Amino acid sequence: MAGAAQPPKRGLQPRHRPRFAPVDREKTCPLLLRVFTKAGSHHVSDDFAVRGKEPKDEVQIYTWKDASLRELTDLVKEVAPAARRKNAKLSFAFAYPDKRGRFIVREVGQTFAFGNGRLDDKILAELGFEIGDYLDVAIM
Repeated sequence: MAGAAQPPKRGLQPRHRPRFAPVDREKTCPLLLRVFTKAGSHHVSDDFAVRGKEPKDEVQIYTWKDASLRELTDLVKEVAPAARRKNAKLSFAFAYPDKRGRFIVREVGQTFAFGNGRLDDKILAELGFEIGDYLDVAIM
């Protein structure tokens, strides 16, 4: 499709910021995003190695690929009391299997529980999210 913006390839950062058309949330079915929260740090890749034995601190969110980190921050704050602290910082990472089936945890951005940061408006699609990826959130 000519002119359509492509998400960045995994592991590569785009030289310019691609533009993504907003999703029509009235007409587009949401995706299930499995979110894993942890205080202090991200989960390690081995935590996701066995299907069905993922970390227990899971929240399932129905959302769209145009969800921003700010939107996700606000959703995490609803379920994780530690994220409601005035000085809390949330670090977001995607967890996904590589070509050999081993999970990779790749940090993609940080927000503050309160206030606006420079990455708050970044959306999942811009960050290279693919349907099926997990979202790992470290609350610091």
